[in-house]
Amino acid sequence: MSTDHKLTASHWGVGLAVTDGKTLTAIHPHPDDPDPSPINDNITGSLNGAARILRPAVRKSWLERGPGAGPVPRGRDDFVEVAWDEVLELIAAEIKRVRRDHGNEAIYAGSYGWSSAGRFHHAQSQLKRFLNTQGGFVRSEGNYSYNAALGLMPFIVGPFRDQVAKATRWSVIAKHSDLVVMFGGMAERNTQVSDGGVARHRMRGNLQACAEAGVKFVSISPLRTDAAQGLEAEWLAPNPGSDTALMLGLAHTLLSEGLHDEAFLARYCVGFDRVAAYLMGNEDAQPKDAHWAAQHTGVSAARIVGLAREMAASRTMISVAAGVQRTDFGEQPMWMAVTLAAMLGQIGLPGGGYTVGYGVNANIGNIERPFRWAAMGQGTNPVTEFIPVAMVSEMLLNPGGSYSYLGQTRRFPDVKLVWWAGGNPFHHHQDLNRLHAAFQRPQTVIVNDINWTATARHADIVLPVAAAQERTDFGAGKSDNALVPMQQVVPPAGEARVEYDIYAALAALLGTAEAFAALLGTAEAFTEGRSAQDWVQKLWDDTRAAGATAGVALPEWDRFIAGDVVVVPDPSPSQVFLAEFRADPGTNPLPTPSGKIELFSDVIAGFDLPDCKGHASWFPPRDLGGAHTAAHPLYLLSGQPKTRLHSQLDNGAYSLSQKIAGREPVLIHPDDAAARGIKDGDVVELFNARGRCLAGARVTEDIAQGCVFLWTGAWYDPDFDAPQARDRHGNPNVLTHDLRTSSLTQSPAAHSARVELVRFTGIPPEVQSHKPPRFRSDPRPDRPKKSAQVTDVRHTDERAKS
Repeated sequence: MSTDHKLTASHWGVGLAVTDGKTLTAIHPHPDDPDPSPINDNITGSLNGAARILRPAVRKSWLERGPGAGPVPRGRDDFVEVAWDEVLELIAAEIKRVRRDHGNEAIYAGSYGWSSAGRFHHAQSQLKRFLNTQGGFVRSEGNYSYNAALGLMPFIVGPFRDQVAKATRWSVIAKHSDLVVMFGGMAERNTQVSDGGVARHRMRGNLQACAEAGVKFVSISPLRTDAAQGLEAEWLAPNPGSDTALMLGLAHTLLSEGLHDEAFLARYCVGFDRVAAYLMGNEDAQPKDAHWAAQHTGVSAARIVGLAREMAASRTMISVAAGVQRTDFGEQPMWMAVTLAAMLGQIGLPGGGYTVGYGVNANIGNIERPFRWAAMGQGTNPVTEFIPVAMVSEMLLNPGGSYSYLGQTRRFPDVKLVWWAGGNPFHHHQDLNRLHAAFQRPQTVIVNDINWTATARHADIVLPVAAAQERTDFGAGKSDNALVPMQQVVPPAGEARVEYDIYAALAALLGTAEAFAALLGTAEAFTEGRSAQDWVQKLWDDTRAAGATAGVALPEWDRFIAGDVVVVPDPSPSQVFLAEFRADPGTNPLPTPSGKIELFSDVIAGFDLPDCKGHASWFPPRDLGGAHTAAHPLYLLSGQPKTRLHSQLDNGAYSLSQKIAGREPVLIHPDDAAARGIKDGDVVELFNARGRCLAGARVTEDIAQGCVFLWTGAWYDPDFDAPQARDRHGNPNVLTHDLRTSSLTQSPAAHSARVELVRFTGIPPEVQSHKPPRFRSDPRPDRPKKSAQVTDVRHTDERAKS
């Protein structure tokens, strides 16, 4: 590695940062990465772009009138830039007021997102630690990526995170599997990233090794490219949301033809008799045979029967993509996949069984870490109240309302203060028009961010924070086996600050408040007397100690931070999921009530839920049927883009290079395009009863007829003067419903929407989301009047023009 570069780490890989002495000019891939991600090309343009937040800013109406939405709704108001001393005093005073008048249960810290790949400068951890020292906050539980799996799997097999960490390795599949059946496919674009980071992208090579070994792949997805071209996978394109019906048809074939493994079901599972009765129609007089499944899926009955026979005759791995469970009743395909794998009797055998989550990131099934890296402790949250992660709108719109969750009846807190850091809910949440309305309800919204995302524009107080390349840290992925030195490459832009320093300053202000000093302590409760650099070195020392315990020697800090990536041993290169359980279920029971695989769960059945029975079941998607289907005939699919991680750095060069007329591309089948007079490259409008957006048409046979695919992550850009506040940029979540998968897990169900699409006539409006908001001079009468000015020469003059 050249010494002319400094290492940096992101969730999509290790890069070599290049500067001109003060400005980041490029990020080159690390030479040891066999398949580096081009997402690194977004960093330079985004960090130096017009949307960079350069100074603390306060929403004009909030500054004039105090807490509350005010006469101009959040998301539409102007901002006033203020000094750091003043903004910290405003925040401290607001925290004191909310605690005094409403209690800490009125503070919600969403702080959901990927943030930095660094071990110390992690936005969620920093904010949560700070708020825990200030009396606590209402938190969220779960995640948007695979929340249904997090909630369901403990009842069926055990904690989902353990299953992901122990997934059968792809090297084992290449050696032992005959067939991999991929429900939801296995999109390579998802495998560019991993939470915490990835040093070497291994997925493409491992899949290719499987193909070269003769493993057959079947990709079950409406998108052909959800399977890598080199796999030469058979493509089955069922109706979206019908995976459970397809699995039931496969299972019925296995049962009716005697192809199921009765001995495995008897020894390792409970409840198959109830499942068999359901398959044969004893419960509802409807056998779930291949003909029934064909009616729901659009896949022929003959192919369903043939695939079931192939699976029974082969060493078969069943893969369920995370996107499959982000649908209406998304718990069911996962439960049914476990059931189908149990009927085949191959769970715990090399190359057989099932995995939920292959392809969700770069590392699952490829690599793992041999020991846990150190992390800054968050402390204890005195507030026990929480919400399921995808119920933000419900919480804000319905304080005190009740809901069901994991068999409990819970109530929403009455939140007055929202603080968001390290994420963008106006990307990952559904029904953004509803979320926009919900964000008018709190008294105060605080956002820490790098850029003026839609979430920052919906805030009252916006804090500019340093990017990963503007501070010192070390990277270490949660499922990776590499440690990456991350030297500060350039100083923070404008007046941006390291978040730790922001909280330390606030802790000093709040720690001396007389009313709370006895209860909440002083600034040392947050800092423990350490600077940010002290903490980074402490975490490295703690990681070295953990490594020594695991027999791994790591260099001292000074040598590490000046050096290259450190790779540690792979702890389980031949891992087989549930091999120990299969070998001896008595000695190695599962953490379920029975100690076995629960194909029927007495616990879930006891909840008596209308949308999740005691075994895997079929529920039709909600948007199907009636006038809604006729008016909106196309299925909308929205998945992770190849050009960025979620919505991060959408204004970077690689992300911008793939847009059409400045808008996110929407994939449409040639027949659907021709029926609507649409050509490749046209600006089109997608709409349904919830909202509408513009996008750029990409006409391709890679998408199934009757479906359209719009990538997620285009920064939300509402035109409040257009019908339904039409999004100008192509964000699919203006179209998705904000209903949950079920009342068991209350998970997001983004992949269950239907839309219509037409060619946009007239001159398309200019996309505004990559520009800063409008700034005003301070409206308060005792403040000097002055215009907002450019505060960092590295950025364009958009701010001065505004």
